[in-house]
Amino acid sequence: MKTDFIHPDSLNNLHELFHERVNKSPDVTAYQYYKCDESSWKSITWSTCAQRIQRWASALNSLNLNSGDRVAILVRNSLDWVFFEQASFACNLVVVPLYTDDRAENIAYILADADVKCILIDGAQHWKRLFKVRDRLTSLSCIITTTQPPADLSDERLILLDDWLLQATDKTPEPNQERNDLASIVYTSGTTGKPKGVMLSHDNIMQNAWSGVNSIAIFPDDHFLSFLPMSHMLERTVGYYIPIISGASVSFSRSIAELAEDMMTQNPSVLICVPRIFERVHIKVMEAINKKGQFLKSLFNFSIECAWNKFLYTQQRGPWKPAFMLLPLFERLFFRKIRSKFGSRYRFAISGGAPLEFHVAKFFIAIGINITQGYGLTEFSPVISVNRINNNDPKSVGEALPGVEISVSRNDELRVKGKSLMLGYWNNEEATHEVIDKEGWLHTGDKVKIVDDKIYVTGRIKDIIVLSNGEKIPPSEIEQTIMQDGLIESIVVIGERRPYLSALICPSHKPANDEDISAELLGHIHELMKEFPGYAKIHRVAICEEPWTIENGLLTPTMKPRRKFIMERYADLIEEMYDGH
Repeated sequence: MKTDFIHPDSLNNLHELFHERVNKSPDVTAYQYYKCDESSWKSITWSTCAQRIQRWASALNSLNLNSGDRVAILVRNSLDWVFFEQASFACNLVVVPLYTDDRAENIAYILADADVKCILIDGAQHWKRLFKVRDRLTSLSCIITTTQPPADLSDERLILLDDWLLQATDKTPEPNQERNDLASIVYTSGTTGKPKGVMLSHDNIMQNAWSGVNSIAIFPDDHFLSFLPMSHMLERTVGYYIPIISGASVSFSRSIAELAEDMMTQNPSVLICVPRIFERVHIKVMEAINKKGQFLKSLFNFSIECAWNKFLYTQQRGPWKPAFMLLPLFERLFFRKIRSKFGSRYRFAISGGAPLEFHVAKFFIAIGINITQGYGLTEFSPVISVNRINNNDPKSVGEALPGVEISVSRNDELRVKGKSLMLGYWNNEEATHEVIDKEGWLHTGDKVKIVDDKIYVTGRIKDIIVLSNGEKIPPSEIEQTIMQDGLIESIVVIGERRPYLSALICPSHKPANDEDISAELLGHIHELMKEFPGYAKIHRVAICEEPWTIENGLLTPTMKPRRKFIMERYADLIEEMYDGH
């Protein structure tokens, strides 16, 4: 099978990259999308995309923005996202992507911090959320909305997308961005409402995508299903720019709720995922198997072990075993049915954003759903390493991409260098110098060990919780805020590799009824944390009746909770808080 890569070294910017793909594959399908008013999927070619982008760029050019001005995107994955970004690059503007489900206060902060002049929003639903903070949106001169908001939510800056596009003229902008010019400011998750803006150049993103296709080949007939938000650099670089470089096509999923159906109808060969997607499927399969009785459950578990050993054999990490002859039977009994949920042309998935539990990866790889785990940071555009398909150890995060230098410090911290390293944090030199040292190494904050060139993450330099959807949350900030409540003596926030945050609480007095005080404490916590982003919300709490003391080993001599020992002591309580998830 032949590749059709575009080498970025001959290009100046991401807009030129897109148009080089148009030149190479004008009549080939670029994207597929669902048209609601016709209840059907539609496709669009690269050349038609270019025509639409030219119209968007002309309309954007009519706003008379200055080169380097910032514009923001607050829409779900769609053609609108692609058209607005490419039109922005054609007008020499800097793109600020926003999470569609972020809090209004957080969005307002980002828009002000980046001095954003124009924003594209996903219709009335987003404007209803932003309306309450409209007085803080002082930098905005134009708010383009995909659908008309209600009359009682009027604002003179609002303009309907279709009306805005009518402003397009024959005058086209003249793109002149260079490789190292700022392309995008991507704000990283923050729990205090003040995230940092990662400045990425055109070259940063192009080089990361180029290193990606030189690690795992993508072919012109590959098809991606896009469902992680494009405001997330993993989806943007790997699920959006790698298809441009390789000539692959992309379908935009309708929603997470409809993902299973979209998987069947769009039949992707490549998925970009966070672990939670696979964890949910794994839970459902195991629940179904457990209902079948002990014999079938034991047979299924044996089939997984047998298939896993066959995988190790094919990877030259294990011997041939006679039990492999049973695999055709297990294929008919179990594996084929589970795989069918992923369509008929599935090749592999890249999982990133958070650690993937080994037993989940083992399960899917064994049944023939190949998953390669990768690792990265927004500050590196974002991919640093990935497991290769023919050398895949799901306990690791793989080998560094071509052109990525890695080193391990004395305290086992991973440090990285390369062309994908950010320009720095927007308006925050102090924070930049905290993570990039004088020798140009980016300090990742992750403890690692390197074995046979593979990176194995062993912990964090600083205590950070990574949810299963990839959101990174420093628990100490939350704990310090909640400790303001007089009912709480001590608290430990839980959530590593989990779908949401919970908390173990040692109350300041013995409760008469755990259920009543849990509900009361949860109400207090929600009030104390109202300024935190939505993903940092505490969903459940559990009361620890035993006091945490120095004597029982649950507090340090300086009276700080010993997180590891507390979590071990109350492992059953923690599991109860995540029962069914």
